[in-house]
Amino acid sequence: MADAKVISSNQILVEGALPADATAIRLVRAADADIPLAVVSVKPGEKADTFLLTTSETLSKQDHYLLTARGAPQPWDIAPSPLGVLISLIIGSALINNFVFTRYLGLCVFFGVSKNKDTAIGMGVTFTIVGLLSGMLAWALNTVALVPLKLGFMQIIAFIGIVACLVQAVDLILKKVNPVLHKKFGIYLVLITTNCIILAVPLLNATSNATLMQAFGLAFGAGLGFALALFLMSCAIEKVAMAPVPAVFKGLPIAFIIAGLFALSFLGFSGLKVA
Repeated sequence: MADAKVISSNQILVEGALPADATAIRLVRAADADIPLAVVSVKPGEKADTFLLTTSETLSKQDHYLLTARGAPQPWDIAPSPLGVLISLIIGSALINNFVFTRYLGLCVFFGVSKNKDTAIGMGVTFTIVGLLSGMLAWALNTVALVPLKLGFMQIIAFIGIVACLVQAVDLILKKVNPVLHKKFGIYLVLITTNCIILAVPLLNATSNATLMQAFGLAFGAGLGFALALFLMSCAIEKVAMAPVPAVFKGLPIAFIIAGLFALSFLGFSGLKVA
């Protein structure tokens, strides 16, 4: 038995022998193994020893399916492409479920360093690096130590400790390498330690039992999403600073209005899927 893959929204290409009777075939999602998906027809494929299976329900290349057939020695495991899963995770956490504009996390640092474009870019890069490293280290610690030893109640403390060490290291390095940027960050660099997004990523990975690739995708996507939010906000704030804004709206009020407009625009990514 060779391979099977989803090639369209309702078709699966199967290599190997399949019975012509669609009722002798059972297709289920791995997450819902008790709910079979209706198979409409089975037709020979263009190549020898291949078959085209058509379903009445919509299929997704990102889902995991199990296909069994009467008389077949073993089932087909139709798993999504690892690269496709990684790309979908990154795009999903950066755009579709942006932590700032759709989950409203990390707003303290977001509003604090988005007044200047250079500062926003620097914080975005720093945040992405810290978020990625902390996410990977937290996943490793949780997988290797906390879960096997049944110390799940210490997750928050352990994750904060990892982030604090990384932020301290970044603080020291940045103070030596770029003192001007370090001064612009001010207290907000230290606040990364308790940033909601930084803590949310390892906690989401821990609660969902994420694999290494899934943890990487979420951590990297969350960092990119935060960096994108900072850059867009800093560009808007610099433009607004030159506009005749009424005194009552200057400062945080206009910043909240702009953030709300960005949040509305990011809702347009809802339902986006990576093929």
